[in-house]
Amino acid sequence: MVKKREVKISVTAGSGNVFADLGFPEPEEELTKAQLTVHIWHVIKSRRLTQVRAAELMGIDQPKVSALLNGRLMNFSSERLMRLLTALGQDVDITVRAKPRNQPHGRIRVHVPALSAARSGRTQTATQSL
Repeated sequence: MVKKREVKISVTAGSGNVFADLGFPEPEEELTKAQLTVHIWHVIKSRRLTQVRAAELMGIDQPKVSALLNGRLMNFSSERLMRLLTALGQDVDITVRAKPRNQPHGRIRVHVPALSAARSGRTQTATQSL
């Protein structure tokens, strides 16, 4: 019987934010935009909207919907993505509170229980430390 040679692979633990790990200049903003975009995608998918219909509802053109759904977020701010969510009939709540003492920094959390519960039967919270 032939022995297989073990290959050693070095592994580096991630920070929890792929954008920070890749050296993006504003990783917290990029993660927040990505999380908001995922929720826009879920709304469009769950309502079975075409890109044209989604564009009409959000007040943008279809190529922008295509860019959004394909992760090209350069021309979208977090604020704009929140406005698009409200145009799709979603409420966006922003809560500001003091951070826990055991955390060195505040964090941004995108929390959408309705989509998460429908998908997995439980609530999901995306968290990002600043």
